[in-house]
Amino acid sequence: MGMEWSIQEIAKIAGTTSRTLRHYDDIGLVPPSHIGLNGYRYYDQAALVRLQRVLLLRELGLGLPQIRDIVTQHTDEIPALSTHLELLRQDLDRRTRQIAAVEATISSLKQGESLMAQTMFDGFDHTRYKDEVTQRWGADAYRRSDRWWRAMSEDERAAWKREMEQLGTDWITVANDPKITPDSAPAQDVAARHVAWLKSIPGTPAAEGGDLDGYVRGLAQMYVEDERFAANYGGREGAEFVRDALQCYLDERTS
Repeated sequence: MGMEWSIQEIAKIAGTTSRTLRHYDDIGLVPPSHIGLNGYRYYDQAALVRLQRVLLLRELGLGLPQIRDIVTQHTDEIPALSTHLELLRQDLDRRTRQIAAVEATISSLKQGESLMAQTMFDGFDHTRYKDEVTQRWGADAYRRSDRWWRAMSEDERAAWKREMEQLGTDWITVANDPKITPDSAPAQDVAARHVAWLKSIPGTPAAEGGDLDGYVRGLAQMYVEDERFAANYGGREGAEFVRDALQCYLDERTS
């Protein structure tokens, strides 16, 4: 028998919880390699590779039903992980270029130099998401989304971005109000607007009649787990409020 790890060890190493791992087992997503006489779950190398794939797909914003379909249908781990690796490298390259662009802007502002528009937005090209969007929802989904974005005027794009920024501001406002809970009317109003905003983006499950519930729940959890997204809502605590409010909205919608 090869090396195995207990559920507690894996939870600590992977930065997750035993409760999450038990849930993944219950829904057939990441079953343990065996269960000991003490009732503890144990995970071998193959289970760890599967868990790594699941966590990577969660970071891409996919819901658990979608992830289960992907890992079940694509059982050859090496090409699947190679695809994940390429997406991570593309994201790293894009963010490295964005960092350099922002640093250059700060330097120019400090020194009173003229800004170069060509370099200010290096790394911000939306087409760099092509491979990620294609992997999640298919090439046709990307083409529809791309046509939608290119067809918008500068004013329309600016209005769309303002709506996104306003949602972030409104989330922070309700999250910071001790009288407002995630299931209260003010929070649910913002949640409804948030889901409507997601539905306005062609090419995603939210807009294409797909797994809206899984898609939004996956995004909501990503808001909490990824500090870059959490920052939009005032930090992890604010992101947790957003997640809980969106989950309440979805629960009420399907009840």
